[in-house]
Amino acid sequence: MPSNELTDIELLLRGELTVIGRMPHSSNATLLCSITHEERLERVIYKPMKGERPLWDFDPGLHRREVAAYRLSEAMGLDIVPPTVLRDGPFGEGSVQLFVEHDPNLHYFTILESRPDLHDPLRAMCAFDIVANNTDRKAGHVIVDSNDHVWGIDHGVCFSAEFKLRTVIWEFATEPLPESVASAVTRIADDVPLDVASLLTDEEVAAMIERASWLRDGMHFPVDQSGSRYPWPLI
Repeated sequence: MPSNELTDIELLLRGELTVIGRMPHSSNATLLCSITHEERLERVIYKPMKGERPLWDFDPGLHRREVAAYRLSEAMGLDIVPPTVLRDGPFGEGSVQLFVEHDPNLHYFTILESRPDLHDPLRAMCAFDIVANNTDRKAGHVIVDSNDHVWGIDHGVCFSAEFKLRTVIWEFATEPLPESVASAVTRIADDVPLDVASLLTDEEVAAMIERASWLRDGMHFPVDQSGSRYPWPLI
């Protein structure tokens, strides 16, 4: 296959990984790597299971949740999680995600204030985080590439069966769901694809369907009455 026809997923699955270094400010091993296949060279983020810190409320295998988040984003038709695969690497099994070149000074709060043209992708991310039960949507986990595409990263602590939502995205509370978002949510309320469900427990899948159904039936973005459903630090 010519290199210009190599898809991102094929590159991530088949390419050769070389560790460049460790990303700063990460509680788990988060490694910046180069990946090469045929004539294509990209940068990726590799999160090996061996580098995870044990958590009391999540079983080992946070890298699988990273992959599940990408697959959920695709199943919902949102395209907000960079291509991510499950594979072996230099330190064993882990997730490998295409690195998105971005301005680190742009994050959720700055985008919200200065880029009203990007608010619709933020609304989609808000709904995605509820369905995925994201416990750690910091502002810095929202990035924008050079084509003004909004991406969400760092999804290792998603999909708990217990409702644990922690997010900075509350500015759209009480707004009706846009038609495209309602349609995306309905897809999961009706059926969780096997490629997502296979990475989670039965209880987690059932809880995801409940969250999607709740959001679809309410047809509005929810309000945090407690004021406590924020991550820390915020950025």
